[in-house]
Amino acid sequence: MKRWVKISLWSVFTIGVIVLLLFAQRAQGELLVSLPDVTVHVDGESEFITGPEVLERLKRRRLIFDGQKREELNIEKIESFIASISQVKSVKVYAQIGGEWRIDVETRKPIARIFNKWGETFYLDSEGSIMSVSPMHPAHILVVTGEIVDKKSSISVPEIINNDSLKSIRKLDDVYRISDYVCKDPLFRSLIGQIHLEKSGDFILVPLVGDQKIVFGSAYSEREVSEKFKKLRVFYKEAIPYEGWDAYTEISLKYRDQIVCKKK
Repeated sequence: MKRWVKISLWSVFTIGVIVLLLFAQRAQGELLVSLPDVTVHVDGESEFITGPEVLERLKRRRLIFDGQKREELNIEKIESFIASISQVKSVKVYAQIGGEWRIDVETRKPIARIFNKWGETFYLDSEGSIMSVSPMHPAHILVVTGEIVDKKSSISVPEIINNDSLKSIRKLDDVYRISDYVCKDPLFRSLIGQIHLEKSGDFILVPLVGDQKIVFGSAYSEREVSEKFKKLRVFYKEAIPYEGWDAYTEISLKYRDQIVCKKK
């Protein structure tokens, strides 16, 4: 077979394939898409946003609607919108062949609920980010009150920690250190129910058992927080079994290498 005949046949074949692909692409674009299969992965005990809630928010923004064609499905906008929800840690949208598609959502894990001095309330999550509070999904976690000046619109803890000019005026990073330690420790997670920041700058821990207050003092570093909780652990294991939960009105961890207590 002559060379020019072979070239002509291959050209016709290639054009035919391209035309078929274009028709297939157009046909795919005209397909009606169904509602996505939404999977919510929860880190912890509480689910702060559900699959139906994700769908409802997408409908309100007109990112999904009845009679929607495949070509009208904007995956990038849908991912961006879901990622902007404060309860969402990460999201991935997968479009499959045909009219089916799915959404995988990973939620944040709150470790403390903040009540600031401006009357706002919000969550602080396990990575130091701020989460909105949903009345439909309450979390049974540490409560933080007192002279908290940080607002709901504040920047995240990692940004505060890495900015020396913010450390002296922001308290969320200190709150995060204490809350993160309590959340990760089974003993203190079951014992400590509240953190209160006094005007003096001292953090006060309020236990769930007993009516004493624990003067924690400052929380400038992870090392300082760890050392204070180690002292408190020793106190709970060695003193409380002999004296009882109601023997003291105050337990102070402020001073290095010692615990100062006030008896009733």
